[in-house]
Amino acid sequence: MSTATRLDLTPARADAEPKPVPVTRRPPGRARRYPTRVRWLVRIASVATALGLWQWFTAADINVGIRFDRLPTLVELVRALGHHLTSAQYYLDIAQSLVRILTGFLLASVAGIAAGVAVARSRLLADLLQPLFEIVRPIPAIALVPVAILLFPTNEQGIVFITCTAAFFPILVSTRHAVHALPTVWEDAVRTMGGGRIRVLVSVVLPGSLPGVFGGLSVGMGVAWICVISAEMISGDFGVGYRTWHAYTIVDYPGVLVGMATIGVLGWSTSAAVELVGRRVTRWLPARLRTGTREAP
Repeated sequence: MSTATRLDLTPARADAEPKPVPVTRRPPGRARRYPTRVRWLVRIASVATALGLWQWFTAADINVGIRFDRLPTLVELVRALGHHLTSAQYYLDIAQSLVRILTGFLLASVAGIAAGVAVARSRLLADLLQPLFEIVRPIPAIALVPVAILLFPTNEQGIVFITCTAAFFPILVSTRHAVHALPTVWEDAVRTMGGGRIRVLVSVVLPGSLPGVFGGLSVGMGVAWICVISAEMISGDFGVGYRTWHAYTIVDYPGVLVGMATIGVLGWSTSAAVELVGRRVTRWLPARLRTGTREAP
């Protein structure tokens, strides 16, 4: 046996020093994990700090380039929020905005997912539809308000159309990229077992693209809220956006900020609901690949 390949068969001595155990280091760029309770405490402290600074800046009439002396204090906002919470009109406006956003978002989800899969799976449809999509996609949805007024007989239909258009393109693009990113070996395996186009679509394309699809749905929900509020401010008769703009026209600044806070809570709640559904639907995936669970570095 050569020296290079000779094994060390010398028995270990009892008084021999133990070999140091290598320390496992966290990979670079990997986020540190904190307990859930600590994370919630940090989040609550962040919001409480922001509210405390708001009260301090506005109560002290601080003017350092930004005129906090013209904004209502936190106490005035709480008083205005209490007044809104006891008003039936406040809840009617929320219900009206939710009906508009959910109707437009559901229509955009169906159309966006179907169009995304179609242009990703068919070269003919991609050649026919993709140029039209790329021409219309850069146009802000809120710029379609004059077109909506001309096309639809009621403001309600026009607002739903604008909301649907706003959410459609993020869903379309995310779905298209998710389908293109699927490994070809998955489709080859199904076809080897005798599966046809429908089988590939049901067993490979739709399940495999779900994480990307729900990412687009989450983005689409946020964009839809931006446009539905803008449309309500321009041509609406009811809704949170209309009521916020109305408060501005009558110089009710606490009411304006209450409306803004309401929009933020509604947008966060609906986006969180979409992400929650996405995590439930993609539960079969590894945790790091599920929608909304990827940790930031």
